[in-house]
Amino acid sequence: MSAVVPELKQISRVEAMRLGPGWSHSCHAMLYAANPGQLFGRIPMRFSVLMQMRFDGLLGFPGGFVDRRFWSLEDGLNRVLGLGLGCLRLTEADYLSSHLTEGPHRVVAHLYARQLTLEQLHAVEISAVHSRDHGLEVGPPPGPRPPPWGLALALQRWVLGLVRVPLYTQKDRVGGFPNFLSNAFISTAKYQLLFALKVLNMMPEEKLAEAVAAATEKQKKALEKLLPSSS
Repeated sequence: MSAVVPELKQISRVEAMRLGPGWSHSCHAMLYAANPGQLFGRIPMRFSVLMQMRFDGLLGFPGGFVDRRFWSLEDGLNRVLGLGLGCLRLTEADYLSSHLTEGPHRVVAHLYARQLTLEQLHAVEISAVHSRDHGLEVGPPPGPRPPPWGLALALQRWVLGLVRVPLYTQKDRVGGFPNFLSNAFISTAKYQLLFALKVLNMMPEEKLAEAVAAATEKQKKALEKLLPSSS
């Protein structure tokens, strides 16, 4: 994707399911809708894409880890989404990609994508606001947890709320999407966002590259201001 967004190895769903017990599986969902609106009456919005802000200040997609001993990928993902996004249920037909992340932890990051109407997307946002633990930094309930609870349910509860990704760039070439990309993202979320926007033809590849470059330059300048000059 770029030097600042490291490439991840993509594998098929079948290959992912064949991996041994040394691999963990994370499942996340990108919900989006075509948006015919215009910012300030002149900047096309294109699409509205939902992500979420975590209590640690990192951006990511709704979802979490799924324990394959007890759940299929979709059942585990839907169990997590049900806590925060209501009755929305994804299926294998919504599966988009699987990428490997090797390091201290060996994780297969699965991404699902579902296009909704703008009205349906807004309903998801409303449902999230009315979820029991919305905006609360709460972990799993005290005491031992039955295995099916899994790590995913705990992760879903460390969320401040949903945000919409601004898929536009203002005249200064920084405002909008580049500014959004200059934020911090959890794990593979930034790569998955750029990958999905590309393969779903939601933004031209050259525009994605321009936004990544502008975000990187902004981060570089901010870092230079924080660090003392070596001269």
